[in-house]
Amino acid sequence: MRTLILLALAGLGAQLVDGSLGMAYGVTSTTLLLALGTYPAAASATVHLAEIGTTLMSGAAHWRFGNVDWKVVTRIGVPGAVGAFLGATVLSRLSTDVAKPAMSLILLGLGVYVMARFTFRGLPKDRLGKPLRRRFLAPLGLLAGFLDATGGGSWGPVGTPALLAGGRMEPRKVIGSIDTSEFLVAVAASLGFLFSLGSQGIDVVWVAAFLLGGLVAAPIAAWLVRLLPPRVLGSAVGGVIVVTNARTLLPNDMLYGALYGLWAAALAYSVRAHLKERKAAGTEPVDERQPVGT
Repeated sequence: MRTLILLALAGLGAQLVDGSLGMAYGVTSTTLLLALGTYPAAASATVHLAEIGTTLMSGAAHWRFGNVDWKVVTRIGVPGAVGAFLGATVLSRLSTDVAKPAMSLILLGLGVYVMARFTFRGLPKDRLGKPLRRRFLAPLGLLAGFLDATGGGSWGPVGTPALLAGGRMEPRKVIGSIDTSEFLVAVAASLGFLFSLGSQGIDVVWVAAFLLGGLVAAPIAAWLVRLLPPRVLGSAVGGVIVVTNARTLLPNDMLYGALYGLWAAALAYSVRAHLKERKAAGTEPVDERQPVGT
């Protein structure tokens, strides 16, 4: 029972972060299952089965709050499903330990770029609203879906920073569209695992525990992402990408702790810059206790 409660709480926390920052559900949940002794293919299969329900709820909530671009969902989600099915089939037959450091290095670079761009420049305005081309979204979806199934949770860490770095979508719509399209990826990956593994190593009760926690958190996260300023949200997402992937590359805990300090400083800078921009734009709330004109 204690394990089930832990899994449910992990699912709740992971979905809260995933739904508001566009990543981390799969990474967090898979890491926990591996720590409990589950072998990689079964761990990824368990997480993806739970994600069918959590991503469906998350997508519905994001759509309800206006966070979804359906063209992006289709153009990245369908290739993502193909990649996820292939990735699940591959993982059922071999290990991807060799590719993990290389992918972490790529994601770390993207995370640094996203965090720096949103921290110091805010939301890019020059390309905002321009359509994302299919020739960019399709290969991105195929790669992210494949890595998501083989790595246990790379759809958000690959897709979110790539779309943010393009500067053509608001962060909340990037997150909403990535979370919604992940439903297609979760279904395809689950089918791939079931065809390759059957039910071997998959604990249905554990799946239900992850699912329950995620369903509770999904609508809360979709509501929360609308309230966070784009500049602060982008800085937060970049920091999550950096600290998540740095663990694979930095064996020194002191250096890893320094990254957390850097992330905290970037968030503080983003918040101050956002408040300064609001004040300059005249959107700072008026203190009703002070007479107007004083």
